[in-house]
Amino acid sequence: MKRVTLLNIYDHDIAQKYVKRSGLAHAVATAGYAFDYAIEKKVDPDLAVKAAFLHDIGHYTWYRDGQWDFQLYKQYDIHAIKGAERAHKLLIRLGEHPISAKKIALAILLHTDSYLPEGEWKLDPLQEVVALADSKDEEPGGKHHYKVIKERDAVRKLAELDQKVGQFRSKLVQDNQPVY
Repeated sequence: MKRVTLLNIYDHDIAQKYVKRSGLAHAVATAGYAFDYAIEKKVDPDLAVKAAFLHDIGHYTWYRDGQWDFQLYKQYDIHAIKGAERAHKLLIRLGEHPISAKKIALAILLHTDSYLPEGEWKLDPLQEVVALADSKDEEPGGKHHYKVIKERDAVRKLAELDQKVGQFRSKLVQDNQPVY
C-alpha cells in the first residue's frame, strides 16, 4: 500500500477548503511540531504529522454581529468531532490504511478538551503528541487561526515534512527496527 503523503492530503479539494478555512499556517506549523514531538516520544511521525495537519479541519467560525466571537465559539465548539469524521473520510478516500485513518481520526477527536465534559482524560502517545503540537502554536483568542502563509511556502514545508517522515521510516526499516 502506497503511503499517503501530506501533499496528497493538501491537494485534495476537501483539505483545500477546510484546512484553509481553519488556518493553513497553523496547520503547517502544528504538523512540524508534531514531527519533533513524535520522534521524542517514539510515536509514528507519519500518523502524527497527518493528524496535526488535519486537527482543525472541522472548525466552524462563530460570528456575532459580523465579528468573530471567541466566547460563542468556546460555548458551542465541536470542531474536533466534526474534524475527526471529516479527516477519516478524506484519508480513506486517499487510500490511507483503515487502521491508520482511525488512529489519526481519534487523535484529532482528542486534540482539545474544549468540548469534552469536565474530568481527566488519558491520551495515548499519538493523541498526546497532536495535543502538544497544537498547544505549542496556539495564540490567545484563537489568533493562530488567522496567521498567514504563502501557499508556495506551505507546500514547500509540507514536502519537507513528507521527506523527513520518509527518511525516518526508511532508516527504521534499514536498521531492521519496527516502524512504530
